[in-house]
Amino acid sequence: MHTPYITVPQTKAKMPAIGLGTFGSDHVEPQSIAKAVRMAVEMGYRHIDCASVYGNEKQIGEVLAQLFAERVVKREELWITSKLWNDKHEPADARASFLQSLADLQLEYLDLYLIHWPFPNYHPPKCSVDSRSPNAIPYDHDKYMATWRVLESLVDEGLVRHIGSSNMTIPKLELLLRDARITPACNELELHPHFQQPELVSFCTGHGIVPIGYSPLGSPGRPERDRTEDDSVDMEDPVIVELAKKHHVHPASICLKWAAANGHVPIPFSTKERNIRANLEAVATDPLNAEEKAAIDAIDRNCRLIKGHVFLWEGANDWHDLWDEDGTITK
Repeated sequence: MHTPYITVPQTKAKMPAIGLGTFGSDHVEPQSIAKAVRMAVEMGYRHIDCASVYGNEKQIGEVLAQLFAERVVKREELWITSKLWNDKHEPADARASFLQSLADLQLEYLDLYLIHWPFPNYHPPKCSVDSRSPNAIPYDHDKYMATWRVLESLVDEGLVRHIGSSNMTIPKLELLLRDARITPACNELELHPHFQQPELVSFCTGHGIVPIGYSPLGSPGRPERDRTEDDSVDMEDPVIVELAKKHHVHPASICLKWAAANGHVPIPFSTKERNIRANLEAVATDPLNAEEKAAIDAIDRNCRLIKGHVFLWEGANDWHDLWDEDGTITK
């Protein structure tokens, strides 16, 4: 099966319209995720979304090298993303972390490199929701731009073809667009039928920034620290369930069809062959019609699932401060 593509406005590059997410480090072993990458590429996926903090880039790199050696796929046919983790924002650290990801993935260049979160605030793996770094700070634009300049230099050197942001808000993106020499090609953000972020998506697309949607199925496997009593379940929504019956697919496929209909690039995670295949089929075949898309557009609950509690700083009110919900940057 062939992956559909979209065009990146900034460079006119062709970007695969669905990717395989590889965040499973809190509950899935690296070798299992590397095996999933191999299955996905053999099925026709051409987009793999990685990150240094996931702790599996070395294993994924071994699989990629095997796939190239076996001529299953050529390097130029793949879109490989990685991300800079929070404790590596200092310019020297940022460059070193990028080069480590490049070495671990056994690649000569990346297609996309993102700043994973706009805060340098670190938390240990598998920590509780109450965990706080004593050095955590609110967004500091000057510090962020110092990190961004490193990413720009990596583009200049031909080590990465696109750079972008993740977990950003409109106020933060406005500052980045004002000051960047190379503007973000993509912004990765939480996107699913119960959390549609229409204003942010519209801002991104209006500025030529491709929205990459993480947790496109409503993140059923997210860590316990990211769960609250008010969370809703996208795949149990009556509208999603009814459309799944109509299309003879799992509700997960309807979530992905909705993402594609709205121009998002979803990056669902799975290690199960059946689900990996079904996710690709969802985006590549049998699209929603306008009426079906509108029905899902109408079920937005503004239900953020990945709230980011562990990135809060001393003096912050609660997780809402991370997201500038009043339209201004909280300092």
